[in-house]
Amino acid sequence: MKGNVLIIGLGLIGGSIALAIKKEHPNCYIYGYDIQDDQRKLAKTLHVIDEIAVDLSEIISLCDFIFIAVPVKQTELIIDELAKLNLKDSAIVTDVGSTKEKIVIKADQLREKGISFIGGHPMAGSHKSGVTAAKAHLFENAFYILTPHDKQSQKEIAQLRYLLNGTKANFIILSPGEHDRIAGVISHFPHIIAAGLVHQAKNYSNEHDLVSRLAAGGFRDITRIASSNPVMWRDILLHNKEPLLDLFDGWISEMEKVRSFIDADCGDRIFEYFSSAKDFRDELPTRTKGAIPSFYDLFVDVPDYPGIISEITGYLAEERISITNIRIIETREEIYGVLRLSFQNEEDREKARECIESNTNYETFYG
Repeated sequence: MKGNVLIIGLGLIGGSIALAIKKEHPNCYIYGYDIQDDQRKLAKTLHVIDEIAVDLSEIISLCDFIFIAVPVKQTELIIDELAKLNLKDSAIVTDVGSTKEKIVIKADQLREKGISFIGGHPMAGSHKSGVTAAKAHLFENAFYILTPHDKQSQKEIAQLRYLLNGTKANFIILSPGEHDRIAGVISHFPHIIAAGLVHQAKNYSNEHDLVSRLAAGGFRDITRIASSNPVMWRDILLHNKEPLLDLFDGWISEMEKVRSFIDADCGDRIFEYFSSAKDFRDELPTRTKGAIPSFYDLFVDVPDYPGIISEITGYLAEERISITNIRIIETREEIYGVLRLSFQNEEDREKARECIESNTNYETFYG
């Protein structure tokens, strides 16, 4: 496949899309645009893009595909800017935002000019950011949601999917509204809950000094996503306002139900509540990427003594297995092991487990 591709926003997602396209379609020429000069230069130096676009108006008429890979609020501004430029009549514009309805409506101004816009949301990410963290395989086995307009040509959808073949993602077609409701349930609302739990712990820490220390174990793990970019989440929540307000009503009702079980000492109802939640969670796919980046953690049940970390990392270094994070767990309630190792992917975690178990008698567990 030949063609000119423009990536607007050279961060993790934009850079990874560029690399996936280059790998599958080496004859495509990729322009890169970013407001940050260092990101533009890095993308060119790392061969993520072929050419830096300094002024969109100078190259926009050459581009067959345009990816808007910036936060949702900025996506709206970019669409406004594109609507003023002379795009190719056959150009296909898409985005990567985690909300869709407002963006698709905003893109009506492009469709009025005869330009195709297909909303997109690759449900993959990383705990690292920036173009230096970009990988061609970032979206492999991830869900890539497309939200085309009701009157969208099937040919244009097929063209975009073919361009993105190198992502090795699983494509799903949804309406913008369906996407936003689902994303609200599995991604947006969980971030609110995590932030709420952290605020509750913070409030209690004013009265009890031990709260922050004891929260260093499992509590810190289950609230990891509360460390996400606050600017990004402010914009996402405001963009997805209506679905989230509905979810708040459902959540309050759910908590009132559990509260009533506890208040009435209904042991059987409490057991059933946790049992049904466990059953549903245990049936969730473990090998498929979802809307929230996965954590590939391995817990190793070792004694806490000087030199234990260098012992374990030494075995892994011999096998050239990279670790992204390592930590001694102080609070071990509900945690299977005092040493937590974090990896970039499932493959590295499995290799590490085999390596440790073959060299030691320490038990290993997945989180």
